[in-house]
Amino acid sequence: QGSLLYLDTLCAAFPQALAPRGTALLSWAPGRPCAPAGWPLPTLYCTPAEAGTLPSRAAALRVQLFFALRMRTLRVLEAGLAAELHDALAALRTGWPGLAQDLALGRLSPQPGLPEDVRGRLQVLLAPDAARAAELQAECARGFEGIVQRLWPQLEVVVVGTAHGAEQLYCDALRQADCKGLPFYCPFYRAAGALLGVNLWPEEPAPRFLLCPDWAFCEFLPCPAEEEPRTVLLGELWEGREYGLVLTARPGEYRCRSGEVLRVSGFHKQCPLVEPMRRESQVLSVRGECIPEERFCWSLCRAVGMWPGARLVDYICVESALLGASSGACAPHYEVFVELRGLRDLSEGQRYKLDQCLQEDFPIYKSFRFKGSIGPLRLHLVGAGAFARLREALGSPVPMPRVLREEQLLQLIQSTVIS
Repeated sequence: QGSLLYLDTLCAAFPQALAPRGTALLSWAPGRPCAPAGWPLPTLYCTPAEAGTLPSRAAALRVQLFFALRMRTLRVLEAGLAAELHDALAALRTGWPGLAQDLALGRLSPQPGLPEDVRGRLQVLLAPDAARAAELQAECARGFEGIVQRLWPQLEVVVVGTAHGAEQLYCDALRQADCKGLPFYCPFYRAAGALLGVNLWPEEPAPRFLLCPDWAFCEFLPCPAEEEPRTVLLGELWEGREYGLVLTARPGEYRCRSGEVLRVSGFHKQCPLVEPMRRESQVLSVRGECIPEERFCWSLCRAVGMWPGARLVDYICVESALLGASSGACAPHYEVFVELRGLRDLSEGQRYKLDQCLQEDFPIYKSFRFKGSIGPLRLHLVGAGAFARLREALGSPVPMPRVLREEQLLQLIQSTVIS
């Protein structure tokens, strides 16, 4: 039912979107080939399903990108996560000469994470295309601003499985650079493994999801929490209010607090329209200050705007207790790892801008800093591609949290620190 709604909505807004072999899929799903926005319809996709099931995330995205580059007449570019599209286009930036050579020769070069037997099966699908290879070389040589629409001039829309929360940063970066001028459409809202709603307005920049009553049983806790919390049902929601989602979903009929906070933005035929706002678990709190992930990101983006020429690629923030002795002997503080484009180093004054922005945006943080119970924030620059390698090491096709709490992942990112 959800897939039919998605396909009907997509076709109504973009009439050529369902053209045969007009959709390229960039999505890593090891061991289970499927399309994140619907079901795998072989007539729609120009990318072979086997490419997305490779054991290596980086290899899967590169192979899928290669098959997408062969089709100049693409109408839809679809990604399970915005991060996957972001990393695939980053691979294009660094590896376009090799991709152009493979296009011209009609071959798939050996690469780490691509088994030889799989490479052989994919190789038979290829044929030399010197004209397309020359076009790829010419467009990449011009730079990468708006590269997606230049490579695929008939492209109508970019479809992403998730466009909120941790994925919002990638969507914004793609809209501003590589995918400039293209609409982004996030068709579904999922939480705790359940499909809850569908977005019927693909041309709107901010996704709104229609909660479908018979897909799962949803209850809602008003935010901020009341002294004696009582859940309300779909028919009791108020427009403009925020609610925590309590979910009972098949299979198993388990009931749980999903941690998702939603805002009711309106109604469609008496069913509520919601916008995902944040996850309750994603907060920074070394002294009980509880800074939400999305508000920390807003402060970071404001600080980056004060660094001339800098563009934020990715970041992770951790509480200093996770670092142990390596964080030093000062009071508990935040350790922020940032990947930038357009700026190779930061002065101490520039680094302090982030701490200053946090103090301006969060009075409680400023109070703790003034008292000395929270130490100065420490900012580290990491090398290009560090976060893409981290996502590869995660080995899981789910969004990566911005507020990191797992030591083994932190060790990976620390190994790439350049200053």
